[in-house]
Amino acid sequence: MSLKKQDDMDHNAWLKSQDLTAIETAFLTTLIWLDKRLRIVDYLELLETMYYRANLQMPKSHTEQYDLDNKFWYWYPLYSLGSLSIIAYLLAAVSGALLGFYYAPSTAGAAAQGDPTAAYDSMVMIMKDVQFGFMLRSIHRWAAQFMVAAVFLHMLRVYFTGAYKEPREVNWILGVVLIALTLLFGFSGYVLPWKQLSFWAAQIGVELALATPIIGEWAAQLLFGGFTLGQATLVRMYILHVFVLPFVVTALIAIHVGIVWVQGIAEPH
Repeated sequence: MSLKKQDDMDHNAWLKSQDLTAIETAFLTTLIWLDKRLRIVDYLELLETMYYRANLQMPKSHTEQYDLDNKFWYWYPLYSLGSLSIIAYLLAAVSGALLGFYYAPSTAGAAAQGDPTAAYDSMVMIMKDVQFGFMLRSIHRWAAQFMVAAVFLHMLRVYFTGAYKEPREVNWILGVVLIALTLLFGFSGYVLPWKQLSFWAAQIGVELALATPIIGEWAAQLLFGGFTLGQATLVRMYILHVFVLPFVVTALIAIHVGIVWVQGIAEPH
């Protein structure tokens, strides 16, 4: 796709003829300098044209098509569930990053059955010794639980309002993947304290993985480091929770929101 040849307008003379502040002059001078070399304005106009062409191809919403105005006002609070889940995700991400400075993903210390591990001790230290540590962990835990609930309710709203239908089926599939990753996020975080509840939750995860046809043993080895729980299990859950899922989920959320921005909000059918 080629662009038209740039015009020969004397931008410097135009700038001098305008009554601009120093900041406006500096901004426009920089923009003109970059545009002469990189044709930024032309590409921005091209993207704008492509965006409006894409929007024109989308079917009108029911509100626009039948001029319903605000007759569906009682649905509107439910349309904030997606934004609320993103806010909860950001809260969990920030609080989790701060918790990561003090958490130790290690099962060391469990020499005898019932002895606390380094992972559990670090969690206790966060809650008792770190300033605002109890509040920080509570924010992380409640934000995660709120995110799971908000994502689930968001999926129900999309289903019962018919927002998954053409042309939004791709975003629906993305949403299904995101809710699965959200549950995996919650599971991996639940294992990290490595207390009794965490241990037996991980044991259930191993059994579920082994029950998977064909790839069960391979999945158990990959996700849990074997068929019995130990240091390898905790490290894998930590890597998944801190280094893998945040980047994958953030990228998918950005794509999900981008598609909503292009296609627009689907009102109730």
